[in-house]
Amino acid sequence: MILHHIQQSSAQSAGLELAMRYAGEQDALLFSGDASGSLLQVHWQNKLAGKSVYFLDEDVHARGLTDMLAARYPHAQLLDYRGWVTLSLTFDKVITW
Repeated sequence: MILHHIQQSSAQSAGLELAMRYAGEQDALLFSGDASGSLLQVHWQNKLAGKSVYFLDEDVHARGLTDMLAARYPHAQLLDYRGWVTLSLTFDKVITW
């Protein structure tokens, strides 16, 4: 099981595309920083449907995306820093893209 940590928006980096290519069924994706904003695109909403998706709460709030995120990713979980560390310990490996 791998936790794929995405930090940059899809406009800045191919990290999200690569993570999606390699993510298995038991893997999860954690979005922080500018990556949070790129997920408002319908393209990513469709690709992430059915995946385990987490967001760093502080970054979502800083970008004013809380309501949009809840509407477009109802199963996503918001994490604080403590939750992020706890989540990372439940996976065999963490890859930062």
